[in-house]
Amino acid sequence: QVQFVESGGGLVQPGGSLRLSCAASGSISMFYRMGWYRQAPGKQRELVASITNGGSSNYADSVMGRFTISRYNIKKTVSLQIDSLKPEDTAVYYCNAVSLSRDQYWGQGTQVTVSS
Repeated sequence: QVQFVESGGGLVQPGGSLRLSCAASGSISMFYRMGWYRQAPGKQRELVASITNGGSSNYADSVMGRFTISRYNIKKTVSLQIDSLKPEDTAVYYCNAVSLSRDQYWGQGTQVTVSS
């Protein structure tokens, strides 16, 4: 059983910045990987960024250089620093965690809207 507290979503102007945070709690003491996915209306959910417990990160090409993912609190909290936001970044962002046994867990999602 895993619970997520997601925060940081909201309305931002193009070119602005945002920081998303996801804090995990529950019976899982450590995750192999945590990250963020996003899904816009009518589109497939896609990986935005992820980071392993060893510190290896992965980013979607569309966010490379603008998004930075980090883990804190004994690797049960993940943050996503988003810079130079674009309208096409608008989506619901979902926290994701993968356990050492490769079970997957999802947050409820937080809305990010980029608009003038």
